[in-house]
Amino acid sequence: MANKFIIRWITVCIVLVAASIKPIEADSDRFNACFESCNEKCKNDDHGNAYCEVKCDADCGANE
Repeated sequence: MANKFIIRWITVCIVLVAASIKPIEADSDRFNACFESCNEKCKNDDHGNAYCEVKCDADCGANE
């Protein structure tokens, strides 16, 4: 009986903690500005579209 109570209590605690966690929101305007300028510069350096998207996504995401 006591084991069921403890398991339920732990489950409720985990659910409450999970419900209270807010996801981190990125500043989309700042990211978009960074990505657009990086992407344009990368393409001007004669790199391919796929390479530039991955590179700029990683670089601008790290700056966030």
